[in-house]
Amino acid sequence: TLVCLSARVGSISDNGLGGWYGYRASKAALNMLVKTASVEYKRRLKDVMLVCYHPGTVDTGLSKPFQKNVAAKKLFTPEFTAKQLIHHLSALNRDQACHFIDWNGEVVTW
Repeated sequence: TLVCLSARVGSISDNGLGGWYGYRASKAALNMLVKTASVEYKRRLKDVMLVCYHPGTVDTGLSKPFQKNVAAKKLFTPEFTAKQLIHHLSALNRDQACHFIDWNGEVVTW
């Protein structure tokens, strides 16, 4: 299993707000890379799974400039989002080579 930290803003189908061009484009590119790699890996390996994980807004230096717009219950500690990731990985369908999920285990559309 390979997990990449992505973001919901990298979802092309979920982009209703616009803006953040560079960040959105970089996360969309990451998602495409992971999705494409999953096809290649599935051809060569058994029991392979790649995951794009949207951890939500995590209380780090990267999110500091944006935290004032985030509800307190939606600002997560790094420990919380890591525990959520570990918890949800075990529930994913291993027959599906690629997943895009959030901290709640919900599917994020590509």
